[in-house]
Amino acid sequence: MKQLLILSGKGGTGKTTLASAFIKLSKALAYADCDVDAPNLHLSLHQSSAPFISDYFGLPKAFIDPVACSDCDLCKQNCRFDAIQFNVEEQKHQIDLFSCEGCGVCERICPYSAISFQPVSAGKLFLYRHPHIFSSARLEMGSGATGKLVTAVKKQLLSEVSDKKVSLTIIDGSPGIGCPVIASLNGADLVLIVAEPSVSGMNDMERIIETAQKLMITVAVCVNKFNINLENTKAIENYCKRCNIAFAGTIPFDKTAVEAINKGKTIVDEDCAAGAAVKKVYKNIVALLFDTML
Repeated sequence: MKQLLILSGKGGTGKTTLASAFIKLSKALAYADCDVDAPNLHLSLHQSSAPFISDYFGLPKAFIDPVACSDCDLCKQNCRFDAIQFNVEEQKHQIDLFSCEGCGVCERICPYSAISFQPVSAGKLFLYRHPHIFSSARLEMGSGATGKLVTAVKKQLLSEVSDKKVSLTIIDGSPGIGCPVIASLNGADLVLIVAEPSVSGMNDMERIIETAQKLMITVAVCVNKFNINLENTKAIENYCKRCNIAFAGTIPFDKTAVEAINKGKTIVDEDCAAGAAVKKVYKNIVALLFDTML
């Protein structure tokens, strides 16, 4: 089974648009949305069944036992994250769960053993089994451990397909180069980077390429909305040639594609220039993915 991961150095490049189109074109039996901060792949890939929902527990958080606490203030003085405050109205110390990083200093320093660490739900995992296997998650507001939640999304997907004949899984990753992207890259056979022909887009493309290459993962690049800046598009092509990176093609800016997305469809559901271009990019990526892995 091959894992195709679709990434972008920044948000808004069309990463999820390509992922949903590729899933339609490949008739993929298994796919995942690893953008757990803002998952939206489900908006264009309507599921006919309700998901199985489970809690994801990240790092444990500190809790203060008001009976055992003497309000000595040692915990507050030594919390580098300012997660402990003294509530004047209630006359007791309290933990701000949004600020607590679970480092454990307060528990260790408390002379009255009034502080303990307890698991807290940091997000929700979603697993669709029909008609296809679709793994996704949503991080709770203010929660951390994004990378760990991405790992849980992939683990959930792979456990479901382990006993099934699935040749390709498509994964919609997160923007940027941080922890969720690193977690998404783990186990990927090929990374398609969706670039934007702008100065910031080109810089972010180079960062994500460097990140993937450090993990020794094969990289390919395509340019979305290439016709908004032909000069920068040519610069991206030249960069790929210099660095021996596969260039999978270009996709034009297309108002029909925008209308399709607004209707909750993929761009290959409509007869438009962008949809035709995506089909060519998909063909190149599939050839590269399976030929590379021979």
